[in-house]
Amino acid sequence: MGLDLPADKKLLLEERTEGWIAGLQLAALSMQGRDAANFIATFSGSHRYVLDYLVDEVLNRQPPEIQSFLLQTSILDRLHGSLCDAVTGEGDGITVLRRLESSNLFIVPLDDERKWYRYHPLFVDVLRERLAQTQADRIPELDRRAADWYEHHDYMEEAVRHALAAKEFGFSPRG
Repeated sequence: MGLDLPADKKLLLEERTEGWIAGLQLAALSMQGRDAANFIATFSGSHRYVLDYLVDEVLNRQPPEIQSFLLQTSILDRLHGSLCDAVTGEGDGITVLRRLESSNLFIVPLDDERKWYRYHPLFVDVLRERLAQTQADRIPELDRRAADWYEHHDYMEEAVRHALAAKEFGFSPRG
């Protein structure tokens, strides 16, 4: 697209998109006529082209139950079947995670056993923004549920982080 970027900026852009070709193309479109260094430093899923693409072409094409799952679990940095169950109040977290993975829906396995996953950074930015726009009142409850799961499974750092996000300032992890 005629962009002449220094090697360090190309590397940063590749890291932000994790090599996602459409993400790179959307970034290049967004960069035209702008200061590339500033743009790349702030590039996220909230940029107009990325946001429009991921909402219109990915999120809105999912069945309502998958959309709900994606939005609710977007508060998590890492996804585990039973953690997703705790946050969503449903009982099919691992099934949904594996379905998302088999559909190549911006989810990355973090271990060989496929117990832990994470969303692509640009996708999770979009999901979190959409959650804040459409269900902001639910976010503290989702964080409380995550804090409880993390505490129960002895992940105290994550438990405290989610308790603070839920404004549960009286939270005191056991241990």
